[in-house]
Amino acid sequence: MRYLAFLAIILIAGVALADTKLKKTQITKEITVMLPRDFTPLPDDGIARKYPAANKPVAVYSSPNGQVDFSMTQKRSQFGPQDLNMLRDVYKANLLERFTKVDFIRDEVTEIKGKNYIVFEFVSVMADERKSSNLAPVQKYSIMQYTIQGNQLMVFSMHLPFAMKNDWQKTAREVMGSVNIK
Repeated sequence: MRYLAFLAIILIAGVALADTKLKKTQITKEITVMLPRDFTPLPDDGIARKYPAANKPVAVYSSPNGQVDFSMTQKRSQFGPQDLNMLRDVYKANLLERFTKVDFIRDEVTEIKGKNYIVFEFVSVMADERKSSNLAPVQKYSIMQYTIQGNQLMVFSMHLPFAMKNDWQKTAREVMGSVNIK
């Protein structure tokens, strides 16, 4: 009987996770996105620790357990929206270079809320290829979207452990499809 009660609790928890409620979140004056209600913004020091890069994200929102992140990065670009098809090949090559293995689920230029975006949905593997290492490869599920607004390249991304993909894929697609730039 305890076993059945335990299974019922797990089933209810799984349904609750799969039906994540989204709320409108203001990223900047011009940008909104629908994020899970329990996501919170990372403070600047948290962003610096989690995303140590020269081009720091404008904003990062994270799940309570810190395993699922939504981020937005912005930087100057010499290119315009008409260049997205050409840039798709460049950014795809960059992803293939960055990870040990990448399996693309989506690789396209598509319209979202009236704007064209490069969209990559993929599973990546990062393996430590040093001979003396015995670390297991890290697998992630990600959706990344690139667009150009004026002279700014905007990159929106959502990353989570591959083990959570089945529970989060629908929600991740909803989140990424809700990005709105005025």
